[in-house]
Amino acid sequence: MAITYNIANAYTGTRTTSIPDPDNEGETIETEIDVNDIIVTFTDDSYTPNKTHTRNVNVVYDSDGAYDEAATLVRVEEVMAGVEHKMKLGVVGMPAE
Repeated sequence: MAITYNIANAYTGTRTTSIPDPDNEGETIETEIDVNDIIVTFTDDSYTPNKTHTRNVNVVYDSDGAYDEAATLVRVEEVMAGVEHKMKLGVVGMPAE
């Protein structure tokens, strides 16, 4: 099983969300929110078609409260091990489109 991950965006501490504007059809309302996670997509290419699973993974901070990118990548790989197990069981992982 060859599982990989892709982090959607670099961690900045904020994320912009977009929702439909109920008062203006076809337009959206964008809001910036504070976050402490990153969005990660895991892909297993040993299936045909590939299985994917996207989830939020909490970032890691150092003892001074600063974002720790290296420790966060370790955390992503720990989560990936769990996702891989769940894919084997068929609990998560929809075929990629």
